[in-house]
Amino acid sequence: MAIEKTTPAVSSKPQPAPLDASKLIVNLATELKELPEDPHFGVFKSDHMLVASYDPVNGWSAPEIKPYGPVSLDPAASCFHYCPNVFEGMKAYRGPNGEPRLFRPKKNMERLVRSSERVALPPFDPEALLVLIKRLVMIDERWIPSKPGHSLYIRPTIIGTRSALGVAASDSALIFVILTPCGPYFTGEAKGVPLLAVGKTVRSWPGGTGGHKLGLNYAPGFLPQRLAAEQGYSQILWLLGDDERITEAGAMNFFVVVQREDGNLDIITPPLDGTILPGITRLSCLELLDAHTAGKALLPGIPASRKLYTHERTLTMPEIAAYSDAGILLEAFGVGTAVAVASVGRIGYEGRDLVLPSEKTGLGEVGKPLLERLLDIQSGKVPYEGWSELCDD
Repeated sequence: MAIEKTTPAVSSKPQPAPLDASKLIVNLATELKELPEDPHFGVFKSDHMLVASYDPVNGWSAPEIKPYGPVSLDPAASCFHYCPNVFEGMKAYRGPNGEPRLFRPKKNMERLVRSSERVALPPFDPEALLVLIKRLVMIDERWIPSKPGHSLYIRPTIIGTRSALGVAASDSALIFVILTPCGPYFTGEAKGVPLLAVGKTVRSWPGGTGGHKLGLNYAPGFLPQRLAAEQGYSQILWLLGDDERITEAGAMNFFVVVQREDGNLDIITPPLDGTILPGITRLSCLELLDAHTAGKALLPGIPASRKLYTHERTLTMPEIAAYSDAGILLEAFGVGTAVAVASVGRIGYEGRDLVLPSEKTGLGEVGKPLLERLLDIQSGKVPYEGWSELCDD
C-alpha cells in the first residue's frame, strides 16, 4: 500500500510576541532626583528604568520606560529559588561635545544572549534591547557625569519569573535596566590593589557557568572575600586545581607583565576555557596591545620599538611566584567594565606577600597607557574601530 503524502497543517496558534522597541511606552517622572556630587558605584539610581515582561502565551509585553521603583514578583518566582538570573555591565560616557556614548554595546548584547541561553530563559531580540537601552540613556542623560574617570553604569538584567516551585526552566521572564552614576571603583586605592590567592574555595570550575554572567556566580565568593578583607586584602585571586591555575581576580580578568630577555614584554592572561568570563574590556585590552605591536595603533608613551607580546594561556600561581623571585614580574592588573584597568600591588600567597612595583607607583609601563587609551576611546576622544557608539544614532 502506498504511503500518502500529506501537507503539514499550518498552525493558527499565535506565536509569542518578540521584544519590539517600536512599541515602547514612555512614562516620565514628574519629579526628578537631585544629582549626587560624589557618586559611589551602585548607590545612586537614575530617575527612570526600563521594564518588559514575558509570558509563554503572549510573549514580550510592550517595553516601558518609567520612574525608577520596586517591581512586584510572586514569592514562588523562579528567580528566588533556582537563580535563572543574568545581567550585563555597561557604561555610558560623555563624548567630547557632551554627547552620550556606549562602548562596544553589541558585545554586551551577544554575551547577554549566551548567558540567557545557558539558564534556559525565554529568548529576546538583542538589537531591540540595545535600542531601548540607548533610549533610556538619552532620557536620563543628565545622570552621565562629566568628571574625568566617571561614567553612568548600565545594568541590563533578565530574571526568571515562573510562579511555581517545580524544578524546571522558567517560561516567564522580566527584563529590567537600571542606571547608576559612578566614579573610580576602588576608592582610596590609587596605587595597587592587594590580592589574596585562594584555592580552597573556587569561583568556577570546568563545565560550570564561570564563562557566563550569571548572578549565581557571585554570591559564593562573598564569604571568602570577607575573610580576605579581614587579613588586609581587597580582592581574591581565584585559583583552580592542584597546579593552582589562575582564573580571575575578584570579578576582574587578570593580566601580568613579564620582562623578556630581548628587552620586550610578555603580557599573559588566562585563556577562555569556560571558567573565565569573556570580558569586553579583556578583549579590548588584548586587541589594543596587539595593535601596538603590529604598528597599527601605538599606545601612548610606549615606543614602537617596544613590543608587547600577548599570550592567552594557562598561568599558575607558582609561575607568578617564580617570576617575582626572578625580578621579572613588572606589573599585574585586573580589567573589567567597573574598574577599567586596576593595578595590583601585592599578592598574598603561602604566607608571604609577592610585592609588585605597582604597590607604590600604581599602574606601570603597560597598564597606565592601556588605561589612558581605553578611556579616550570609550569617551570618543580617540576614534577606534567604531568601538564608541552614539546613543542617538
